Amino acid sequence: MALLRMKDLRAMRPDELEKKLDSLEDELMHERGVAAMGGAPASPGRLRALRTNGARIRTVMREVEIKTAKEGGIGKEEKA
Repeated sequence: MALLRMKDLRAMRPDELEKKLDSLEDELMHERGVAAMGGAPASPGRLRALRTNGARIRTVMREVEIKTAKEGGIGKEEKA
C-alpha cells in the first residue's frame, strides 16, 4: 500500500474520505489481528502505512470541518 498524498486526499469528496477511512481501519484491524495471534505480517511496513494514511485522512476531514465552521456553515461545534 502506497502512502496517500495530501493533494489527492484534499481533492476527494467527504463521503469518499469516509469510505476510504473505513476500509483502512478494517485493513488495520485485520493486520493487528494477525500480529496478535503470533503470525508474521506479510509486510511489516504495512501497519505503519495504514496508520499514517488514516491520520492523513482524519487531518483532511478536520480541515474541511474547520473551514466549514469558519464560513458559518453547517456543522459548527459548540465550545463547552
